[in-house]
Amino acid sequence: MINLNKISLKFGIWFLGAMLILEIFLFFFLHTSIVDSRIEEELAALQARGNSHRDVLENSYNQETLHHIAVMEANADTEVIITGLNQNIIISSSKLDNEEQKIIAKEIGKIPRDGETLENRWKSEKYISTVTPFKINQNQKGYVYMFRSTDQIQSLISRLNHHFIAGAIMILSLMIITILFLSKALTRPLIRMKRATEKLSTGDFTVNLPDMGDDELGELSKSIKILAEDLKHLKGERSEFLASISHELRTPLTYIKGYADVSRRKDIDESIRDQYLSIIFEETKKLSDMIKDLFDLAKLDKNTFVINRVEVELCSFLHSIYEKMLPAFTENGMELIVECKKNVNVFIDPMRFEQVMFNLLDNTIKYSNPNTKTSISVKSEKEMVVLIIKDEGHGIPKTDLPYIFDRFYRVDKSRSRDTGGSGLGLSIVKELIEAHDGTIEIKSEQGKGTAFFISLKELP
Repeated sequence: MINLNKISLKFGIWFLGAMLILEIFLFFFLHTSIVDSRIEEELAALQARGNSHRDVLENSYNQETLHHIAVMEANADTEVIITGLNQNIIISSSKLDNEEQKIIAKEIGKIPRDGETLENRWKSEKYISTVTPFKINQNQKGYVYMFRSTDQIQSLISRLNHHFIAGAIMILSLMIITILFLSKALTRPLIRMKRATEKLSTGDFTVNLPDMGDDELGELSKSIKILAEDLKHLKGERSEFLASISHELRTPLTYIKGYADVSRRKDIDESIRDQYLSIIFEETKKLSDMIKDLFDLAKLDKNTFVINRVEVELCSFLHSIYEKMLPAFTENGMELIVECKKNVNVFIDPMRFEQVMFNLLDNTIKYSNPNTKTSISVKSEKEMVVLIIKDEGHGIPKTDLPYIFDRFYRVDKSRSRDTGGSGLGLSIVKELIEAHDGTIEIKSEQGKGTAFFISLKELP
């Protein structure tokens, strides 16, 4: 059973219908034009033949000439009747029938020298005819009537119709073949893309579509391939995220459970119990911080993270950050400086942007040695404010830089327990900066330090 919902069949039916309507219109117009043109040619030829007889009669009007004209037309496809001024018949090439007598009996007025058409209704009448006046010695003498049977014209039109029908059948056949070819050529890539999307829906992202050019189908094919790659990447990220989060949760929970079991023993020394409880507290705090970070990221992903942006004078804001972070730097033997000119205004959420700065500066403390310097500076570039946080820490290898903002990604995985990082801080930083319609970039060199560049729009 034919499936009428297939796009190839719909395309074929619509295209065939449109082409049939166009073909019928063109064939009707062409047929009518050719028939009308042919009738005009026949009438023009008939009138020209009557004019020729007129010229002969005007040059030599006698019985012999009249007889010669009648004999000439008796052997032709046309008929001639020569009459006087009162339309009385002088001579004819054949015996008149009723139709010819009716035409001759018609009252005629002033006729031009080159004659005129008397009857052109070839479909309903037996003859088409013309009339041409002739003069003898500058006086009107009579008329030359020319007749041609419409049977011959209808036979000609019938042959023309047969040619048109044959041509229409050929064109229709070629049209159907062309439509089948075009529908196949059009639907084949669509079928491939349909199968590709079906594979995607089952979780198979190994989509292999050929290059289909730069048209709409080609763009759709490229979009599907990009979608497959993105879904494959997201699937990998999801698997990696689940593996990472399970690892990150399992590690502190293992510590908490282990030390809690030991602390429950009655024979354990109180000082050791206090030490174990301190470890449990620290691991619980790390676990709580990580869960809070996960909740923040989930809110950012769902666009439910509230950003209350207000106009802030950036230099004053950075100095307040400096005052809060300076004790931590001093405790670790590091230097923190702020370089900022006055009257630099930005549109930010102070609380969320403080979270950004704390995360970046906390990373600086974790991955820098004592006696190193961290600077915070601000500069203006083309209506933008660029905030630079630069340290003299360990630096980041080039191979790790593209992934530094990925969730749970750590450069030095062996230090994760010592530094207490979960690999979520920089992800949150990037999300928060983008929520402020800004951008963040990183430049780093191992052994020389790292610099973060945050770009925000400057208020006038």
